[in-house]
Amino acid sequence: MKVLLSQMFRFGLVGLVNAGVDAAVFFLALATVTQSLLVANVLAWLVAVTSSYVLNSRFTFAARAGGELSLKNYLMFALTQSGGLAANTLVLLATAPYVPLVLAKLFAIGAGFVVNFSLARGLVFRAR
Repeated sequence: MKVLLSQMFRFGLVGLVNAGVDAAVFFLALATVTQSLLVANVLAWLVAVTSSYVLNSRFTFAARAGGELSLKNYLMFALTQSGGLAANTLVLLATAPYVPLVLAKLFAIGAGFVVNFSLARGLVFRAR
């Protein structure tokens, strides 16, 4: 249980960093690339999922991953995190008409956390 709680805490810290990456890329994309919330959200996710994989491999699940990066694990991580992308996008699109966009994006990022942690821990960084 202690290991699980430690991993959740570290995953949360990495998540905070990546929430900043996600939000920064999202709002930058909206300002410069597209007016589509969906397109901006997917672009932000692509950058954030790459950052998240590297940080989680080296910090959160280093004991499980051996601290090593691999294309196979990256692709599996990105695939599993697409569940978080789906949750994130659904919450963003559902809440954006009713609350300020910054708040909708925060709700969306929060919605993906549980999905992302569960899939990353259970599928990508499982004990060897």
